[in-house]
Amino acid sequence: MDIGISTEDRTAIAHGLSKLMADTYTLYLKTHNFHWNVSGPMFRTLHLMFEEQYNELWLAVDPIAERIRALDHFAPGSYGQFAALTSIAEAEGVPKAEDMIVQLVAGHEAVCRTARALFPLIEQCADEATADLVTQRLQVHEKTAWMLRSLLVR
Repeated sequence: MDIGISTEDRTAIAHGLSKLMADTYTLYLKTHNFHWNVSGPMFRTLHLMFEEQYNELWLAVDPIAERIRALDHFAPGSYGQFAALTSIAEAEGVPKAEDMIVQLVAGHEAVCRTARALFPLIEQCADEATADLVTQRLQVHEKTAWMLRSLLVR
């Protein structure tokens, strides 16, 4: 394979994208769980917001996996692999609605850090395709974290 990125660099980029994919999938599961189990005075607002967010996350996983495959590596695809790669903590029990929001803010911020960690390598390799994908994901997660944080203002 000769796309202008060395085998070693493709491996490193694919590993970073695997972490991004694991964070995305883990945050998808957490958000979907919270959608199902939220209760309280903000139920309708949060139920609908969480649904929008988990749908967006679900759709985001495929392009990340496809980029990993385009770099000639296999994408992670099991709970065990995601658990080993993710930086997002699993929710314990069913938190109160406000705690769900706090956890989702932390999750989106974690995905931002994971995405940002890729930039030095992808810039060094002139991997514009990965840079474009990661930039798009970063914009979504920063905006979502801001929207969730806005719900916590008193």
